Amino acid sequence: MTRHILAIDQGTTSSRAILFDQTLRPIASAQQEFAQHFPASGWVEHDPGDLWSSVVQTVRQTLDRAGIGAAQVAGLGITNQRETTLLWDRATGQPLHRAIVWQDRRSAGICDDLRAGGHEALIAARTGLLLDPYFSGTKLKWLLDHIPDARARAARGELAFGTVDSWLIWNLTGGKVHATDATNAARTLIFDISRNAWDAEICALLDIPMALLPQVRDSADEFGVTEPDLFGAAIPIRGVAGDQQAATVGQACFRPGMMKSTYGTGCFALLNTGAARVASSNRLLTTVAYRLNGQSTYALEGSIFVAGAVVQWLRDGLGVIDNAGGTQALAESADPAQALVMVPAFTGLGAPYWRPDCRGAIYGLTRNSGPAEFARAALESVGHQTRDLLEAMQADWPGGAATALRVDGGMARSDWTMQYLADILGAPVDRPQVNETTALGAAYLAGLQAGLCPDPDTFAREWALERRFDPAMPAATRDSRHARWQRAVQATMLMGG
Repeated sequence: MTRHILAIDQGTTSSRAILFDQTLRPIASAQQEFAQHFPASGWVEHDPGDLWSSVVQTVRQTLDRAGIGAAQVAGLGITNQRETTLLWDRATGQPLHRAIVWQDRRSAGICDDLRAGGHEALIAARTGLLLDPYFSGTKLKWLLDHIPDARARAARGELAFGTVDSWLIWNLTGGKVHATDATNAARTLIFDISRNAWDAEICALLDIPMALLPQVRDSADEFGVTEPDLFGAAIPIRGVAGDQQAATVGQACFRPGMMKSTYGTGCFALLNTGAARVASSNRLLTTVAYRLNGQSTYALEGSIFVAGAVVQWLRDGLGVIDNAGGTQALAESADPAQALVMVPAFTGLGAPYWRPDCRGAIYGLTRNSGPAEFARAALESVGHQTRDLLEAMQADWPGGAATALRVDGGMARSDWTMQYLADILGAPVDRPQVNETTALGAAYLAGLQAGLCPDPDTFAREWALERRFDPAMPAATRDSRHARWQRAVQATMLMGG
């Protein structure tokens, strides 16, 4: 019987597949890392073939480990790194360039030109987004500007644009389906989130032929079926959401005022604002949290570009740890008398600052500063960045935010980091029993469409807490530490300018 749900979680540094039973209990999983390419300062690329092959291999491994055939899978859910931009040939399926990753800053000049032309207000009003190279639209324009004949071929309908979900759907269905969901479309800078449609005026500003664009569907919908020879039988693709929106679903943040924060490569906090769009006065994003039955639910979002990536830098860049798990023990051994502040703006500062020109900085160094102090400052930076986001959200939606923050992602497994987060926020931090909420959200959407999973209210009642971290830091200490952080950010922005 088809009583299983498969989730693909295609992330920035690795691809994973997780098989769930009909109660959304994980049965088996597989994960595979792939190469990161940095062809110039501030540029980040992926090989589209790596994204595709790692997904296929992890799905096959997961099914093999579970002893489950593809015919027993009722639905496939896809969640993905958002904003990462791909362009490919419709006839051959071959990409025209490496994927430009969401972290990439090469289109900053395009954003500057649009801003100088007075277009920022229009784009924000239609898309809910700010003019920043983070989003897909300016990355796509860069590709069309730099690949010979690409724009003319796109206008003739020969090329296809997509975020990673569209690239995977295209390949999984053998090129039969070119589609995305509303949450991924909402991150492109060319999608009107009120009308739920691609915006012709913004596409014209960016000189993007609309023949390139995928069809936009609900987050729980029918996205075609996989080619039978890929996994042994065809699997219906029934749920799609960008990774942060999928985590919002997996955390059961279905009521307005509920908030989650995911700590992966970056950190992303979403506040559910319900059926109403809330325009931010504090440089947060207004985005689609999910779309079900044609109805969009909106969210305020704050995006931090570097969270877990700072731990990777400690490991790969400095070589002070052998693995990410060693960061907590190193931080715990740090000299309490030292007050290092790390601003990990390796690819610019995200919300609420939006300064792509900034780069990372460390303040307060002494002769005695070493790996332990670096590790502590790195972990603390995640808490301070999150506080910046939450304070901006509370200013945009006063009295509406939940009193507790639901957390997930790799860094959420660190008790030390989550306790510091609660301390610096002065608010409880709730960690769920199922930490892999991004994959869980994708599985839930697919299961909902397949008729296996309950309605959102029932799903929310089944959400289970693993541990609550209550703040223990005195308010005066909390505020003085955060004030020091904010001075460091201001200094970093001054240097960046």
